[in-house]
Amino acid sequence: MSENQLTNNAIIYALLSLNSEIILQKEYLESDDVPEEDIDNEQDILDDLEQAFMEFVDVYKSRCKADKSLPDLDELLNSQL
Repeated sequence: MSENQLTNNAIIYALLSLNSEIILQKEYLESDDVPEEDIDNEQDILDDLEQAFMEFVDVYKSRCKADKSLPDLDELLNSQL
């Protein structure tokens, strides 16, 4: 699916979901619940989530330039749903 086929709402929901998953993954990695042998794999998952998040941030920023009615990225990520 190309960037032009994604709706603004889809991008917003993806950003919010990825942001939540990153927070949860960081909390999990910081906990004592991760088996020693899984730490590298769990860190790789976090890295993948952060990479996907940054890709959606880039798409969202370009959308914000074209559509001034979209909320600022910081406002979006700090808002309550």
